[in-house]
Amino acid sequence: MWKWTKRGLATVVVVGAILIINAIWFKPFSIRVFYDRTMLDTAMNSPQLLTQLRILEGFGFRGHNAELDNLSPAVRAERMDKLRENYETFRSYDREGRTGQDLISYDIFDYFLSTMIEGERWQWHGYPITQLSGVHTNLPSFLSDMHQVSDDTDAEHYVSRLNAVDLQFSQLLEDLEIRTEKGIIPPRFVIDAVISQMETIMEPAPADNMMVTSFAKKLEQTELTAAEQQDFLKQAEVAMEVSVYPAYRRLHTYFVQLAPLATNDAGVWKLPDGEAYYAYMLKQNTTTDLNPDEVHQIGLSEVARIHAEMRAIFDQLGHPADVSIGALLQRMNEDPQFLYPDTDAGREQILADYTAIVDDIYTYIDPAFRSKPEAGLEVVRVPQYAEKNAPGAYYQRPALDGSRPGRFYANLYDIKATPKYGMKTLTVHEGVPGHHYQLALQQEMTGLPIFRSFMPFSVHAEGWALYTEQLMADLGFYENDPHGDLGRLQAELFRAIRLVVDTGIHAKRWTREEAIDYMASQGGMTISDVTSEIERYIVWPGQATSYKIGMLKFVELREKARTELGDAFDLRDFHDVVLTSGGMPLDVLERLIDDYIADKKAG
Repeated sequence: MWKWTKRGLATVVVVGAILIINAIWFKPFSIRVFYDRTMLDTAMNSPQLLTQLRILEGFGFRGHNAELDNLSPAVRAERMDKLRENYETFRSYDREGRTGQDLISYDIFDYFLSTMIEGERWQWHGYPITQLSGVHTNLPSFLSDMHQVSDDTDAEHYVSRLNAVDLQFSQLLEDLEIRTEKGIIPPRFVIDAVISQMETIMEPAPADNMMVTSFAKKLEQTELTAAEQQDFLKQAEVAMEVSVYPAYRRLHTYFVQLAPLATNDAGVWKLPDGEAYYAYMLKQNTTTDLNPDEVHQIGLSEVARIHAEMRAIFDQLGHPADVSIGALLQRMNEDPQFLYPDTDAGREQILADYTAIVDDIYTYIDPAFRSKPEAGLEVVRVPQYAEKNAPGAYYQRPALDGSRPGRFYANLYDIKATPKYGMKTLTVHEGVPGHHYQLALQQEMTGLPIFRSFMPFSVHAEGWALYTEQLMADLGFYENDPHGDLGRLQAELFRAIRLVVDTGIHAKRWTREEAIDYMASQGGMTISDVTSEIERYIVWPGQATSYKIGMLKFVELREKARTELGDAFDLRDFHDVVLTSGGMPLDVLERLIDDYIADKKAG
């Protein structure tokens, strides 16, 4: 009996070895193995992504936690070559004969890889360092939020990462210098903001920098002795002095010297072949072939429609009909009944109220959802060093191993930018059932290729989150709360205005000031919010159009299913189909819903 067991085990090992060798060095026997190999290859190229996902720690592998991503142009060229090689291998698998989710997977993968390869033409376009994102601000938040410290090995890895900052920033500078030579220079306001951010990060003494103070808090939660903790903190301080601060100073000097070369022109039309670049960015972010004029017109039409709905509510509330919608919204922004005190206590209350709203949402959503994520959701403040130029709110996925919940980050820099009447809708969008439901459930999917759990499509994720804002109104969330409903409509108006200003800036050559004036007058937002939003669109061309374009498609497909299925339509079924399939291009999403309708009719 034991002999046969050993023989069987040997057979399994040999077969397993053959499969592993095939998957690594040759075209895999199965397209599913190919998908997983490509996903693993991508993840293995990013030690910081591996830290965020925490997919290797469970197998005892932690060495990647001592490294930072390689940002050198040479490595990027190697990865592009690998991408083309992977796409060639992928296309050798036949599409014909595939059905259902197998065909959906094929078409999502095809679209994503082909679009990435198409984008090689624009690899030097875009701005790696901006007031919103970039290594200079991402590094502190990554070390604080993502790098876990549970023992001495994790602590050693943390210090190793600090010592690796100098090399990573050198690689980044090599990339930036190539862009400068090609005339890819951000607007002056971006450069000024980046310089200010770096000065803020470098201002404290090494021991007081948040990259060290957050490390100290992590060490306190371990079983390391006080002496061991102090030794690691001393190593971290030395790393700050010899690696981190010198790296920041060189990057700071680069931007100071770049500033005189910059202009105030906001749109990417100013870049080499800028009009074609913007067309590509619209395609990438909407997964459609809509041109800038079409997107602009959709925006103007939606602004007019939403204004009409808001006017009806303002009329019911007794507001004067001869005052513009933007002006009425601005009055609401200044109304003391909707404002928190500009104090630490006021900010703490905002976070507590957001958490209470999450709890309230759960009492409304059962008629619309069966599938719910296992991961929890917490509301936290945007880090103070980044909040001045950060968006009003954003969402962060939970860790795969359950060690970190999903997080709804609220920006509390300008407390007047958080009026009470808009908080319900922001919680829906960033939390439940918006980003948290869609993205956490996407990570928790089973039975599909692993890339389906992480494939990013802004038009799907942001379209879903905006769609849920209207959905919650349909579920009665704003019943007897006209001001809350105005907050919802203002949020939708905000996304419609984005279609107008994004295309205005990048295709119609609007100035930064023209875009700010339009958004402020039409949307009634605080000027601090408007300014940070317009500056976001300037550095992320096309991304802001994904919200409304995606939402319109979700609404269209829901109504299509409702019309064709009649009494057989169940909103929970529709949402199950969407949420258990992950992100995808809009044309693939439409085919998924068509299949659902056909199956429902046949069954």
